[in-house]
Formats: sequence, C-alpha cells, structure tokens
Amino acid sequence: MLSAQSVPVVRATLPVVGASLTTITELFYRRLFEERPELLRQLFNRTNQATGAQREALAGSVAAFATLLVERPDQRPDVVLSRIAHKHVSLGITPDQYPLVGRHLLGAVAEVLGDAVTPEVGAAWDEVYWLMANALIAIEARLYAEAGVENGEVWRRLEIAERRRESADAVSLVLRRTDGRPTTPFRPGQYVSVRVELPDGARQIRQYSLSTAPDHKTWRITVKREQAADGTVPDGEVSSWLHANAKVGDVLDVSLPAGDLVLPTTGTPLLLASAGIGITPMLSMLDHLALTSSSRRVTVVHADRSPLDHVHRDEQADLISRLTSADLHLWYENDAHRSPGTNVFAGRATLDHLTPAPDTTAFLCGPLPFMRAVRGELLTKGLHPAAIHYEVFGPDLWLSKG
Repeated sequence: MLSAQSVPVVRATLPVVGASLTTITELFYRRLFEERPELLRQLFNRTNQATGAQREALAGSVAAFATLLVERPDQRPDVVLSRIAHKHVSLGITPDQYPLVGRHLLGAVAEVLGDAVTPEVGAAWDEVYWLMANALIAIEARLYAEAGVENGEVWRRLEIAERRRESADAVSLVLRRTDGRPTTPFRPGQYVSVRVELPDGARQIRQYSLSTAPDHKTWRITVKREQAADGTVPDGEVSSWLHANAKVGDVLDVSLPAGDLVLPTTGTPLLLASAGIGITPMLSMLDHLALTSSSRRVTVVHADRSPLDHVHRDEQADLISRLTSADLHLWYENDAHRSPGTNVFAGRATLDHLTPAPDTTAFLCGPLPFMRAVRGELLTKGLHPAAIHYEVFGPDLWLSKG
C-alpha cells in the first residue's frame, strides 16, 4: 500500500508521468544497455526492443500499477503482477537485478521530466517502483520455492526426441530429459522458455506453450516461424533458428514451466478461444481433460487463416471427440469450405451464435485484436471480467492499449 504522503503526489503527477512513460522507458532501456550491453544479447528480446513493443509493455504495466495504488488501494496488486512474475521466473530473473532496473528507470524519469521531479515527487515514485519490485520479488520467490529450485535456477538441458512438421510454418518438438526420467510436472496451459545461441554469439530466449497435457513422460512445444510481413522488422530470430537447425538428438536449454493461464480445478463450464498458434495452450488443456475423462461442458472456438494453416487440427478434433460435453467452432478467413462441418464458418471469428453459461471460465490466446474482440463479446454476454483469462506471446501490450 502506498504511504499516505505519497498518494496525493502520485495522483497529481500520474497524468504527466503516464503521458511521458514511452519516452521514459525508451531512455531507461538505453541507459540500462549502455551500462550492461550483455543484457540485450543474453536476456532481452532484441526484436521487441527494435520494434518498441517491450518499451510499450513496460510503460503500460507501470501505469496500471501506479493507477491501482491510488485508485484502489485496498486491492492486492498480485493480479496485475502475476503474469509479469511468471515471465520473470521463466527467464531466471533474480532479486539482485531489481536495484539496477530501479536506478535506471527512476533516473530516466528524472531526466525526462526535469525540474518537475522535485525531491518529494522523486521519493513518491521511488516508493511506487519498490512496491512493484518487492511484490514481484515475493511472487517470484514463491514460484521458485514451489518448483523446488533456488532463485533463477530454472534452466535444464533437454533432448529433442521427435520433430514433426505441423503446417508450412510450424513444427512441433518433443523434448525429453537426457537421463530418461520423466520431465517436470506442469499445469495445463503453462509455457517454457527456450534459449539458443545465434550465429552472432548472442543468446536469445523465447517462450513456447507446452502443447500436450502434463500426464506424459515428455514435453512438447510447437514453434511457429515468425516472418515479418512487410520487412519493417526482422524475422523471428529464435523461431527461425529452431526451424533451420533443431533436429532429433540435439540438446536445448529449456526453463522450468511457468505461466498463470491454467485450468481451474472446479467443474464449471469452460470456453477455450484461440487464433493461430494460440491453439497450443488450449491443446494442453484439452489433452488433460480427455486423459482425466472430464465431463465438464467445454466450448472450443478457434480462428485461423485457412484449414491448412490450422496446426494440430486433427489432434484438436480428436481430443474434443473424446470429451462427453464438448463442441468445436471453427472460423477460417480463407477456404472454409475445405473443412466441412456443421460448425465451420467463413470470415473472422465471432461468438454471435454462442450463449455461454453465466459461470463459464474463459481462456483466450492469440493476437491481441482477436482477444480484445472475444473478451468484449463475452462481457456483453454477461461473463464477469475476472472469469476471462488470456495469454500472449511476447510483451503483454494489453494494458498499454487501454
């Protein structure tokens, strides 16, 4: 909780700080990488830095946290911070890194806003930062403890046991421990980080959802090769490397599982809505439900460019057929007629024909415009905002988009 003396200061300065946050975070990263250039090559996503997506996501999370402190002081910030904490754990972030970040972030605030940052203002925003940092440190410490590892000790060496092409631009990799023992348990919907060394010597990290249930001896990830449509940003560095180089028998650096998009243990109805490669965490959930002979009501909505682009299409249909109360609704922008069925539609996905039960829990994964549209429809249909959960690949830009 923000101190009484800092609340009016943060409330008064939040508009000007919020309006300058993108400039502040841009300067923050520049200052950080000038002091620690290896972080850009070994920890941060270089593509997201080049496009500005990471700066935008950081600005959005800081603004949302500060707003929560002054407008809803009795609400715990863990909901806002949980996704960030899980991402940090998947990267092996440790508490000793927070003072470095705080020094450069608050230094960037002072440099951008100049004389407006009086000692009183500086102290108030220093308090905001450390409330956020300490909350993240606490959540991350709990996640490390639950995994039974020391802070940051998340990396393991896993062997590629199988490689399979799922579509023109997606491959799945089955991963196993090199000692033959079962892989670490996880919760359906979680992801892992994969760290590779690129030709220029940089080590880059990306997150990939585990696309099968945890009830297997191996893990599986499905990697879509990210290709820039207009050439304004580079192709995905790690996905391109994995497509070109990862082969059966190779060993990869893979983190322990993380992520808070996980199935609730209650028996309430579920709605799983995905688009494109966003299908992967939903497959893990469906596989788990099928393996446990679940009788829960499950509505699955998936949108894709075409049936040929729909990765794990047959597997998804098979899993749903094994559930007693599940149905599938498919939307294709092109060639919908090539996937005949009673619930196959042409165009962009809509929930117009669906009426979810009021106690439905919804999970969304896919491009941000898709998720925002589906969430809006679900709210209109009466679902509570707390019942709608989402996952994004890359920086979480939801908050920064308002």
